[in-house]
Parts: sequence; C-alpha cells; structure tokens
Amino acid sequence: RPASSPARPGRNQQTEMLHFSRSSSARSVCACTKAAPRAQVCVSSRSVSTVKSPNGLIHLPGCGCALCAGGRSLKGKPVSERELSTAAQPSASNRGVVYMAPGVVEVKPIDFPKLELDSTSSPVASERQKRKCEHGAILKVVTTNICGSDQHMVRGRTSLPGGYMVLGHEITGEIVEVGRDVEFMKEGDLCSVPFNIACGRCPACKRGDTGVCLFVNPARAGAAFGYVDMGGWVGGQAEYVMVPYADFNLLKFPDKDRAMEKIADLTLLSDIFPTGFHGAKQAGVEPGSIVYVAGAGPVGLACAASCHLLGAACVIVGDAIPTRLAQARSFGCETIDITSDGDLAHKIHAITGSPDVDCAIDCVGFEARGSGASGGEKPAQVLNDCMGIIREGGQIGIPGLYVTEDPGASTEAAQLGSLNMTFGLAWSKSASMHTGQCPVMKYATTFATPAEPTASLTTSTLSSAALAAAF
Repeated sequence: RPASSPARPGRNQQTEMLHFSRSSSARSVCACTKAAPRAQVCVSSRSVSTVKSPNGLIHLPGCGCALCAGGRSLKGKPVSERELSTAAQPSASNRGVVYMAPGVVEVKPIDFPKLELDSTSSPVASERQKRKCEHGAILKVVTTNICGSDQHMVRGRTSLPGGYMVLGHEITGEIVEVGRDVEFMKEGDLCSVPFNIACGRCPACKRGDTGVCLFVNPARAGAAFGYVDMGGWVGGQAEYVMVPYADFNLLKFPDKDRAMEKIADLTLLSDIFPTGFHGAKQAGVEPGSIVYVAGAGPVGLACAASCHLLGAACVIVGDAIPTRLAQARSFGCETIDITSDGDLAHKIHAITGSPDVDCAIDCVGFEARGSGASGGEKPAQVLNDCMGIIREGGQIGIPGLYVTEDPGASTEAAQLGSLNMTFGLAWSKSASMHTGQCPVMKYATTFATPAEPTASLTTSTLSSAALAAAF
C-alpha cells in the first residue's frame, strides 16, 4: 500500500503494508483482497521490512531475483533460502555462518543449541541421524577459525548443497550449559574443542584414533562439526554451539585468565596446529631430518614450525604465493616457488646438495596445482611430487584433505576421488604413506591436564611461541 494512503480501520497493519501474491507470477492479483494489488510484490522476496521499487515492482531486502541481483549470478540462493532445514532455521538468540551456494556464505539467525542432534532433515542423506546428547555441553564461542577444508566446501568442491550447513569446526569456547550426564566439566570452563567428534568408548577411540570414531556418524567412521558427510553436526562459526561427549571431547584450560592472554595462539589447538604437527609425525620427522613441506597455508606453516620443534635440520617449504613463502622464511625455512620452471628435485638439490628428502608432507590436498608458470589444477600433483623426492625408505605424511566426491574436478575420475598417481615409484623406494584426519586428542591433551597445571601451561606457552613465530 502506498505510504501516503491511510490505513483502513479493522485491517491488520502488516497486511495493509504489503500484499503478497500467492501466484508463481511476479505480477498478479493481491492474495488478501483478490483485487488488483495496490503494489505489485516480487514473489522471490520473503522477509518483511523496508522495500525498494525497481521497474515498478516492490522487492523486499534479500530478494534473489535477477533485477535485485543487478545481473550477478546467484545460482542456488533463492531455493536455498526457501529450504532452510532444522540446523539453520531462524532464531532470535544465535547466529551462524551458513553455506548458501558456491562462493556465497551468509551470517544467518540459527536455532540456539539443544542437548540433542536432529539432522534427519539434512539434504545429505548419509548424515541423517537423531540422538539425545545429555553427555554434551553448550558453549559460547570465544574464537573460531576458517579452515582450508571450509574453503573446499565454499568453492563448491564437495557434495554439500546450499542453505543448510552451518560451517566451522575450529572452536574455542566457554561452557554455558552442561547435560545431566556430564561429570567433570562445568559452566564457566574455557575449553578447546578438537574438530574430531569422538565418543571415547569405541575401539577406535580407545586406540587414540579419534578421527575415525565408529559411533558418531551413521555413514562411515569419523565425524566433525560443520562438515558435509561428517554426521550432520552443527558447525561452530556461530555464537553458540553444542559439543557432544563433553567429558571426553572438551580440553579445559586449567588457568582461564592466562589462557585468554594467549587466546589468539591457543585457538589454533582445535585443528590447525595439531594437524600440522600430525603431518610431521606421520612423516617421521626427527632430529637431523631433511623435510619438504608442500603448501605454506596455515597447516603448512604449522607443520613447518612443528618440524623445527621435532629437531629437523632443514625444512623446505614449497608454495606459489610470495607472501606465504616470505612468512615461512621469517622463522627459518628454506623456500621453493613452485611457479618457477624446473624440476622439484633439482630445486631441492640446489638447497641441500641432494635431490632427495627424508620426509615429505602434503599440506595442500586435492585442489593441488601443477608446477611452472602455467600449471593448472592437478589433484595428484603434490602426491606425485612427494613420491618423486622421498628417499628410499622415507615417509610421506598426508594431512592435506582428499575427498571421495569432487563435483568441481576437471575429469570424471577425479570427480569420484580417483587420482592419477605414480604409486609404483613410491613402492619401488619402499616409501610409506600415512593419510587421514589428525586425531587432535592424541596431541592436544598435553595442554589441558588439570592434575599438572604448571606443566600444562609451560607446554602451551612453548607452543604459543612456536605459533607466534609461524603466523
């Protein structure tokens, strides 16, 4: 209704303000008066607030039609907004980062967490489950990080559809509520949250393999917060998040005030630093090792710093981005620009006098690119590089993510996770390869041992120093 027209008595004020069409057409009769509408409303719009009027139609804020997009492609966004599922339904008391479409994420109102999981409405059938979580805790998020594996989803390189998933699996938070079955955690505790969701009871967890817990994902071993095919657990790029099996999964900082002083470093304990350290351990880094780290993103830098902590004699980091390489050099690494022409083994020989390394670590994953100035995407490039430069009997650590389904891959084989690897070369060298998620609990429990607060904080301070140097 035009703003200048007086409201008719006895009619709902909101109805008078906006008359919505029940037709699929953008121009139709008003649904509440069954007459020609006083204002024609674009049916793409869904929220009720201030309006704008391009081309004679009234479009509400957030409208996904081509007129409001200004010619920009919003592939998938209107449908996603209409099909928000339980994990991302509007709520007045919580907000989270929701993946909407390739290249599009939005901060949206979401439900305040409950001590339960209900992912039965997930568009990904394999992650649907429903369970009570009285063993869980609700945390107010203090810090959270963006992981490279989040970027894979945001770029549309996984099977995740838009409009459902709340992202984020790197969480540090303060407990605001605990379930009736929680014994050792309490409200007010400041905790690091390993990104692996683990029950602590299955054979895998008892071995320390918390990255492949058998009881938290109906589809396969292993689960994580806010990640596709990983059990449907709501992510932690939010104001509040629920953590199941709190007594097992939460790592309490024994001195809250001292932890907050180091929180910018300690936030990396939930994933990035342990994952980098895990890659170094997978590759068998020890005092005197010559190490090649592929990738100088956050995991690669954490891995390089970890190699120094483990006593490596020389750490060589390869990447294509000059600022990343400069950061690696700033704390004592040798670097290789993979965009320059030449064989990787020759470049390593120029640094160490040998074309081989004792340990190689893939911190890139399946969106790897070929070497040289014109190198395009080659999913197996880093794996093949590592097999080419590893010495006889050497070890290769692979903390970089590889997936079973990549809809954005350039070949049909790669779309199904099948890569063109020179595996025979690695076999002929008796090299060993180690894959999979980092079992964060295996490394991070040192930082949260209530019985030894002094030792714990000394260890975390050492790690903070290493992280500050790397980042």
